[in-house]
Amino acid sequence: MIDKIRAGAAAALDTVHSGSSIVIGGFGRTGVPVDLIDALCDRDVRELHVIANNGGQGLPGERGIGRLLAEHRVKKFSCSFPVNPAFFRRYFAGEVEIELVPQGTLAERLRAGGSGLGGFYTPTAAGTILADGGFVLRHGQPEKTLPPKEQRVIDGRTYVLESPLRPDFALVKADRADRYGNLRFRLGARNFNPVAAMAARTTIVQADHVERTGSLSPDDIHLPGPFVDHLVRTEPEAA
Repeated sequence: MIDKIRAGAAAALDTVHSGSSIVIGGFGRTGVPVDLIDALCDRDVRELHVIANNGGQGLPGERGIGRLLAEHRVKKFSCSFPVNPAFFRRYFAGEVEIELVPQGTLAERLRAGGSGLGGFYTPTAAGTILADGGFVLRHGQPEKTLPPKEQRVIDGRTYVLESPLRPDFALVKADRADRYGNLRFRLGARNFNPVAAMAARTTIVQADHVERTGSLSPDDIHLPGPFVDHLVRTEPEAA
């Protein structure tokens, strides 16, 4: 078995470079690996393609994905809820690109990437500009729009072909882990974190508690260690 524990977040993030694609776990503020994101912001890493459920609220001093966006480190954002006013202003100014992905489709694209699938059909977004094309990915001259996606009628219902997501890195938050990378998530934090870890080529995890080997029952493990590359112990957030 391979020991996944690293000396700190900086060491775990050492291979992340400008231009990387990164999926970040979490839903709202729940399960977001804020310590890893803070450490990433301490490095000179920019031009990132970030994949996440949402992009924070754009509040002053905000941690998490909102900080990445506020510091202009993101060139493309694939998400379901891009409700960040500051990032919206940059989007309409043509400075950044937004790929709008329905929430269930986002989760399934990550799962497909982690499972080695070539894509899948879903009825979600059929008959909209997210399927027929025309959604503005980037404003400006020239304007970049989403091309039409392949669609197929199955049993009388229209389905849209969606491609898998296979990002370079995943940043994930777990509640408990052992040194071999076996993970448990706490309550709602078990949201996008497991599929994010499965989809990425390299998965970096912050865990509130790192326990002795064998303390996690096999039946209680939410994500097995082979999906994890680097593990960092961090202090739990104050309630």
